[in-house]
Amino acid sequence: MAQVGGGPRLVLLFSGKRKSGKDFVTEELQSRLGADICAVLRLSSPLKEQYAQLVSDTRRMSDIQWFREAYGAVTQTVRVVALEKSRQQRGWVFTPGVDDGESECGLDNFADFDWVIENHGDEQRLEEQLENLIAFVRSKL
Repeated sequence: MAQVGGGPRLVLLFSGKRKSGKDFVTEELQSRLGADICAVLRLSSPLKEQYAQLVSDTRRMSDIQWFREAYGAVTQTVRVVALEKSRQQRGWVFTPGVDDGESECGLDNFADFDWVIENHGDEQRLEEQLENLIAFVRSKL
């Protein structure tokens, strides 16, 4: 997100199950905020190798702890959730060893997310949640 004095003003850590809509939500935020204000870094894509030396992804409690220690109060956690039915409509199929692994389930019991975005297919509800998150982000700029 926007930086001041070399450091970010806000770091949003997104997590969620496969096909929950994480990419859609982050791309929507970047589109609405503008690339000059908002940068999306996907830790599980090619950047993963670079960041793996410090933290492989925002998929485990230890990953959140690392970001909180590194960036402190500017760190906010965002969980994108979707009903299994909605995920299936987006092409999700349970894959043993993936969907029951730590990288997919490591934050299932984490109850301290700053934001929860419900992406069950209700476009109006999703829009309201995105607007609330965008308003929060703009308040930090």
